[in-house]
Amino acid sequence: MPYCVVSHGDPAAAAGGEGDVRIFYQRYGHGGTKVLLIIGFAGTHESWGPQVKGLTGDVEAVDEESPAGDDDEASAAGEGVEVCCFDNRGIGRSSVPPHKSHYTTVIMAKDALAVMDHLGWRKAHVFGHSMGSMIASKLAAMAPERVASLALLNTTGGGYQCIPKIDWQTISLACRFLRARTPEQRAVVDLDVHYTREYLDEIVGSNTRRQMLYQEYVKGLSSCGMQSSRGFEGQLNACWTHKLTQKELDRISSAGFLIVVIHGRWSAALIIHYRLVIFNHYTDHRYPYDVISSGMMLLLSCIMQGDLQRSSSLLLSWLNSMEAT
Repeated sequence: MPYCVVSHGDPAAAAGGEGDVRIFYQRYGHGGTKVLLIIGFAGTHESWGPQVKGLTGDVEAVDEESPAGDDDEASAAGEGVEVCCFDNRGIGRSSVPPHKSHYTTVIMAKDALAVMDHLGWRKAHVFGHSMGSMIASKLAAMAPERVASLALLNTTGGGYQCIPKIDWQTISLACRFLRARTPEQRAVVDLDVHYTREYLDEIVGSNTRRQMLYQEYVKGLSSCGMQSSRGFEGQLNACWTHKLTQKELDRISSAGFLIVVIHGRWSAALIIHYRLVIFNHYTDHRYPYDVISSGMMLLLSCIMQGDLQRSSSLLLSWLNSMEAT
């Protein structure tokens, strides 16, 4: 299996028995355009399936053990898109360090950079979702020269800003999430968290979207196993302790790469204040506000309507435009 072994030289981690951490990753497609996908809290690399297929046209991972041929070496510097997604520490096939202190967005951003080094990628378009967007932000602040562009999906500022609105529905979902012990139970909760009831109840062919997605979610959760309590608490700690300083925001905004911030219209984690802070610091002022806003809304409308093929095409077009600038 493809693993990247990372060691950040943390004496406290070594004393606590953590040692080296193995990060499981998968690569898809070939080409000069590199894309790093960083998944969010309690998610695995398999959650990026639709995006991987849309960007590369392929769902079969590259065989890391087979020798690279001439065609592979030629395509690596040519047209096409090469995507890498991985399991964050604490879930899936990656290592599960024992202590909460081994999980911060800084440490996990170093994990992501280690994966890039392992693959020999000098620079990549970085996409992060939820907790993954916090990690992506830290990566961009730590090593802006490694980022070709930055996409932050459903991002927050960490800490109390991670907490969605508190109502009975949110409390009920949280209780169900904590009680879920099997992939089947967890899949039911995840669907209610990730999608609106109206979307899930739509009929597609002979089934509802809920029935179709349920099978996919169970398959994904079963293949990697349920997240352990140590991994859950560790990743939760990473979200709670995350914070971007003014210096880090300034470093990102002055780096010169383009940045897009995307939220669902009804995202429970939509923090208006933080979104405005990000927009003020991240907007590339070469483009008028209405141009950026209209492009984001077009992409959002495709995603909300379930048009994954078109949304992936828009993402690919966006990547190509970044390459041209």
